Amino acid sequence: MKIFLLSTLFCCITSLLNAQNTLKAVIKTDQGPLAGASIFWKEGAKGIVADTTGLVVLPGMPNGKQTFVVSYVGMQDKTISYTFPLATDDVVEIELEEAGHEDEEEVIVTTTRTSRTILNTPTRVEIISGEELEEKGNMKPGDIRMLLNESTGIQTQQTSATSYNSSIRIQGLDGRYTQILRDGFPLYAGFSGGLSIMQIAPLDLRPVEVIKGSSSTLYGGGAIAGLVNLVSKTPGDKREISFLANGTTAGGLDLSGFYSQRFSKVGVTVFGSRNSNKAFDPANIGLTAIPEFSRYTINPRLFLYGKKLNANIGFSYITEDRIGGNVDFIKGKRPTGYFEKNESDRFTTQLDIRYQMAENTTFNLRNSYSRFDRRLSSVTNYAFEGVQQSSFSELSLNYNRSKSQWIVGLNFLSDDFNENTNSNLKRDYDYNTYGAFIQNTWQPVEKFTLETGLRGDYVSEFGFELLPRFSAMYRFTPALTLRLGGGAGYKTPTVFNEESERLQFRSVLPIDVNRTENERSIGGNFDINYRTSLGEVGFSINQLFFYTKLNKPLVLFTSGFGNEFKNAEGHIDTKGMETNIKFTYADFKLFIGYTYADVETNFNGVKEWFPLTAKHRLNNVLMYEIEEKLKLGLEAYYFSPQRLNDNTKGKPYWIAGFMAEKIWERFSVYINFENFTNTRQSRFDTIYTGNIDNPIFRDIYAPVEGFVVNGGIKIKL
Repeated sequence: MKIFLLSTLFCCITSLLNAQNTLKAVIKTDQGPLAGASIFWKEGAKGIVADTTGLVVLPGMPNGKQTFVVSYVGMQDKTISYTFPLATDDVVEIELEEAGHEDEEEVIVTTTRTSRTILNTPTRVEIISGEELEEKGNMKPGDIRMLLNESTGIQTQQTSATSYNSSIRIQGLDGRYTQILRDGFPLYAGFSGGLSIMQIAPLDLRPVEVIKGSSSTLYGGGAIAGLVNLVSKTPGDKREISFLANGTTAGGLDLSGFYSQRFSKVGVTVFGSRNSNKAFDPANIGLTAIPEFSRYTINPRLFLYGKKLNANIGFSYITEDRIGGNVDFIKGKRPTGYFEKNESDRFTTQLDIRYQMAENTTFNLRNSYSRFDRRLSSVTNYAFEGVQQSSFSELSLNYNRSKSQWIVGLNFLSDDFNENTNSNLKRDYDYNTYGAFIQNTWQPVEKFTLETGLRGDYVSEFGFELLPRFSAMYRFTPALTLRLGGGAGYKTPTVFNEESERLQFRSVLPIDVNRTENERSIGGNFDINYRTSLGEVGFSINQLFFYTKLNKPLVLFTSGFGNEFKNAEGHIDTKGMETNIKFTYADFKLFIGYTYADVETNFNGVKEWFPLTAKHRLNNVLMYEIEEKLKLGLEAYYFSPQRLNDNTKGKPYWIAGFMAEKIWERFSVYINFENFTNTRQSRFDTIYTGNIDNPIFRDIYAPVEGFVVNGGIKIKL
């Protein structure tokens, strides 16, 4: 009996052991093994990640059919089944194919002029598009300030406590070193850069493309810190009619509509909006945190399609009245009081013609014209008024070969400003820039791409500038990419920048062209991009390191004659890093961004911390989304202390917000609790000294409007 029982037990154990099988597999592509690829065993509900040779070993397989899901970021998931025991003990080879329809793979970059997909572009380009663009639009549908401010490495700096004027700072440098483009056209420079980001609504934007670092080789002077290209929507296969209505607890109202449709060889888009706000003073100090304003925008465009010739032409008109300052004066409760009033009209035209000369050769003609008329008035009958007229024309030729692409071109840029103020300090100027450029993109092997460029610009009054640049990309695997780039930049001197805006141009002397020269820069960046998945959790990280040196920057000097901009003896350098991390799981997405910016002035051998630059900044966004049904977003942002221009130090602070949107087939409703922590500078610091009728404003380094709720409805027909 004992022998029988032992024999039975032995047979059971032997049978059980025989039922435990092991899967040994190498996950690879046609280029080699995929280190970090994952395989998930459905029946056993567990997975494993491949080692550096692409090998996975999964023990514990019972007899019978078992199913596995093999995945790797940038590759198509593969579901495969095996029946155990396998016929052989050899290592199984599982080959994955590169994903051809991933959203990231299909994003086309236009700013680099090459029209390549974002993952195949050597120049590091950040894209704000699709869902992210819509979510940011829910938070601030009247302008693009928040859309940019909540991106890693970008800070929108408020330059006026009462009128809300702001500029875009990239990697810590002043807003005048950021070039803003609309569909590749430089429409916002010099005087017309004033109020620009406050007057652009995001509803008719498709993606927003951001290049950080010196990029003047691509589009001419101005892109020392980087450039922002606002890409407009174009007619698609289906007609689009959309409307947005938004209201805020701060007294804001935004109404906008967009229409686009293509009719065989003709297409059209039309965008229109009305944006307004009442005077808003959440701190009850008697001064506006948000000014009273009303703005109207109209932007129609016509598209023509042919076999070889494609063209589009359009114009945009924006008119706005804006007044900030003493709330009682603005509301008519008192006859006098401090105020800052801006009246502006902005008219622009755009023409873009593309002709397909041959299968691999395209000719491009582009032209734009801009007229910006602004009157700034304040107390004591002070006024500053002027008209800027500028134009941009470019001829370029794009030639594609199997492993390289050439782009050569000529351009002409005019910039004419005429001041209409009755003053002896006329700040008129008339600059003309003649430029030529050449760019080559070379891909000798699939894993390596090199982009090089050279631009030569001759600027009237300031001479010749030679601007080289390069960008190189190496893809070790579909998940691991390295980019290295650098270039030179320059900025033509004008009086229109953050310092003069703060002074409302009072006593600002004209630029002395005989004693002033272009500001010049050189810089570079290096970034590592890695993507993978751990089971059902997607993970990606982009680590960027940057450095820019700006020689002889324009600095405001005060003397008995007034305030004059001169080239400083020395330089500004900005160095640091940006970290962007993304996790995805089911319907959840978590974004974490960190910016370290060490910006210093080095004038006459003395180093100082550059004002209004947070050395440390943290971005956190958690999204929950059920596709085409529901969106929930929670965000939190941290800013470290900043040095102020009066040599004091600002306070560190956090901002948090929550957004929810319910989506149906034709419409959606949303609500946004912006800055529900009610963080504002007037709660923990002062924004002015002196009395309310003659305030002397300090630097604005934190929000002034505090907690604001906005909500609305979006309709798509």
